[in-house]
Amino acid sequence: MEIVLYALSVMYSPGPVNALGLNAGLQGQARRALGFHLGVGCAMLLLFLGLGYGGAALVSARMLPWLALAGGAYSLYLGYRLARATPTVATDAEGTQDARLSFLGGLLMQGLNPKGWLAVLPIATVMFPAAQVTGAKIALCSLPLAIAAGGAPACYALLGSLLGRTLLRGRGLRWVNRLLGLSLVGCALLLFHDAYRDLLS
Repeated sequence: MEIVLYALSVMYSPGPVNALGLNAGLQGQARRALGFHLGVGCAMLLLFLGLGYGGAALVSARMLPWLALAGGAYSLYLGYRLARATPTVATDAEGTQDARLSFLGGLLMQGLNPKGWLAVLPIATVMFPAAQVTGAKIALCSLPLAIAAGGAPACYALLGSLLGRTLLRGRGLRWVNRLLGLSLVGCALLLFHDAYRDLLS
């Protein structure tokens, strides 16, 4: 139970991946972002399996500041792109490929997201062994946790879809893009701060 509560509280908190899910929902792209959500879930499954079976030897505490720097830089880039993006109005057409969040995008985004690593590392290296989760049990426990991780941006996308119905299109969505972009910049700054603090300690 402790593993589930910890995982859900970390995975469903605001972050870069969930912000992108929210933005997809606000722009009417929630269904088209299903591949992105699957990519996020697959990345988390790979992290759970890799860290679960590899243990703490795979990712040392020394690596986390560097992962935070890489993730912060990527979040900063995404925040800039999102803040500068022109919102698209959802239609019944398929839309352009550029407007879609892809499976590969979700896989890479979550795989490079330090928040994902920080969520998985304590579970795989501390909580799994404490709960006697070893061998095949690691895979059995990792799968539902990965599904829950993919569900986080999907829930944010659903929330965005519901909010999108009450927001004005065009100018209103442009301001939403800017706010979400600023939130990603804020995430990047926090990641940079954490990396700086960890490198000094």
